[in-house]
Amino acid sequence: MKDKRVLVVSSEVVPYLPENELSTTSFETAKMIHGKGGQIRIFMPRFGLINERRHQLHEVIRLSGMNLVINDMDMPLIIKVASIPKERMQVYFIDNDEYFKRKALFSDEDNNLFEDNDERAIFFAKGVVETVKKLNWAPDIIHVHGWMASLLPLYIKEYYKDDALFADSKIVTSVYNNGFEGELSSDFLSKIKFDNVDESKIETIKNPNYINLLKNAIENSDAIIKASEELPLELEEFLKTSEKPVLDYFHVSEFDTAYTEFYLNKVL
Repeated sequence: MKDKRVLVVSSEVVPYLPENELSTTSFETAKMIHGKGGQIRIFMPRFGLINERRHQLHEVIRLSGMNLVINDMDMPLIIKVASIPKERMQVYFIDNDEYFKRKALFSDEDNNLFEDNDERAIFFAKGVVETVKKLNWAPDIIHVHGWMASLLPLYIKEYYKDDALFADSKIVTSVYNNGFEGELSSDFLSKIKFDNVDESKIETIKNPNYINLLKNAIENSDAIIKASEELPLELEEFLKTSEKPVLDYFHVSEFDTAYTEFYLNKVL
């Protein structure tokens, strides 16, 4: 992996959010690549739960300041950055007061999904790409973790398909068994179509539930990794029909060699 550029994009990453399979695997993936001489950039949302003082986040003025258009609304993009202690890995945080200031991840205190989760996911996908463009950092691999990041493959393959920076980038999506109940907003498709994404490319997310979001990410990725030992049966069946390379589940303590070989032999 020496000198390979890998962009790790995740909904959750330790130590900034509590430990779970997703946040731990995202971190360990980046750490493993970094340890093998790869160049790493990590992106995640700047959720209001993240303690900025404790983790020493600071705004990067040269990257902030642009507006992203979400469903015909201008939404300011704020970029913050921090370094993971001891690892010398930088983490970039996509922030916007309207979408990420609240002190919760995806649902309110009654466990109801936030109505704007669809817009938050669109904003996150666009924010990652626009920031990487400003950094002028062309990734060899873009590794996606978590449903909040699951629109990134679609946006890179469709909305940004003519952008030369990503012309040679390969997209890997890790599929987890950590979904949500219910569906995103009924206006979700119209908000994506506003970005001139072809309707045929979003057929799978007409009903925007967790499984369908992941199906769409799979369709727009170059390779898939099973990141949970057990996945929903519908996702397992969908993966069987996919012609993409699929890496079976490996526990985080032993995925080092498997991930490396998969990247080098099946993805690149």
